[in-house]
Amino acid sequence: MSAISIGGGSHRASVARAAADWLSLAAAPTFATLALITAVLGGGAEHLCSAHGSLMSGMIPMYLLMSAFHVSPWLRLAAGWRS
Repeated sequence: MSAISIGGGSHRASVARAAADWLSLAAAPTFATLALITAVLGGGAEHLCSAHGSLMSGMIPMYLLMSAFHVSPWLRLAAGWRS
């Protein structure tokens, strides 16, 4: 039986939920860090995956958007902390 199996028991389910909660907090800072690293180091592969001349082209805006889309676990954590 897997440690992440939800049907195995309440302890395993709670461990799996806690791990998923902590893992969800990693996405936004990871994407923000990738945006910063790409901005500092110059993102060598940008010409392969972007349309030239567009404001939203390139890896930096993509990483910033991904960070914004994954910020909700941080907002939920902040809302729970304030209560």
